[in-house]
Amino acid sequence: MTEAEQATGMPEGVDGAGEATAGESGGAKGKRRIGVLLAVALCAYLLDLISKLVVVAKLEHHDPIEVFGTWLQFNVIRNRGAAFGIGEAMTIVFTVIATAVIVVIARLARKLYSLPWAIALGLLLGGAFGNLTDRLFRSPGGFQGGVVDFIAPAHFAVFNLADSAIVCGGFLIVILSFRGLDPDGTVHTDD
Repeated sequence: MTEAEQATGMPEGVDGAGEATAGESGGAKGKRRIGVLLAVALCAYLLDLISKLVVVAKLEHHDPIEVFGTWLQFNVIRNRGAAFGIGEAMTIVFTVIATAVIVVIARLARKLYSLPWAIALGLLLGGAFGNLTDRLFRSPGGFQGGVVDFIAPAHFAVFNLADSAIVCGGFLIVILSFRGLDPDGTVHTDD
């Protein structure tokens, strides 16, 4: 046992939260978190898919439903652009971006040992698949389908659960990056 291991009671390369730290070994050891990533992605995807199926079947072509007065409504729209309806003529570009995000996450998954990163990437993956499904299979189809958005807060863009998953995943990635935690579980500190 090294002096560091005796002082902390933790194996070298692991911090008090159980996350691996950057050390002499050059990388983290432990269990890959691909299962967590896939479970979170599947959960986010299914919640998005089911919610869209329900709102299209029950709410499309109807008056908005007030959830909290005019502050929050369910109002179904088909968005062929990005957030706030920007770039409607570039639907295929957004499809390519979503596909690229999925490929990058698949590549990162091979060296994924951090639980928080697995959750963040799972949210991104599930959200990207949710909106990509709309772009591929909703009218007019062929990479140009309109994404079903239905959550309509007052004075804000209409969005869906896939968008929420993407934003939450992105926010979590920013926090993890500022904390110095890498997807492989290593932690970089400013000592």
